Amino acid sequence: MNGPSYRFRLERVRALRERREEQAKQDFAAALVAREHAREERDKLTQRIVAAHQAQLAAAAGELAQHQSYVERLERTQELATQELARHEAELTRRRAALTRASQDRESLERLKERGLAEHNREQARVEQSMLDEIAGNSHWRQAA
Repeated sequence: MNGPSYRFRLERVRALRERREEQAKQDFAAALVAREHAREERDKLTQRIVAAHQAQLAAAAGELAQHQSYVERLERTQELATQELARHEAELTRRRAALTRASQDRESLERLKERGLAEHNREQARVEQSMLDEIAGNSHWRQAA
């Protein structure tokens, strides 16, 4: 019996859907490959970042040692400068005391000079007054005589 063979009425629709499924499988496979490439790229970049951080830390450790050495030199220099400042402040205190003594000594002599001058001026005025009194007295005696 070779009669007419079975013919599925929606065969064309089935074939079209089969092609769509195959295309979807290919698209999925391509997306899977693309994701793997992106993951690999990200992982490579992550490794590069980790390596860069490690290199940075290694460099920072070396720089840190250099920086620490630099800071220690600065601190020693600062300590020396502080000692030098203390010496200068002590010298300034000594010089201020010497200046004060010298000023006091000079002022004492100035006061003595002023007292001497005042005494001299009083004596001079007394002598002049005495002479004027004598002149006035002589003049008075002459007129009376």
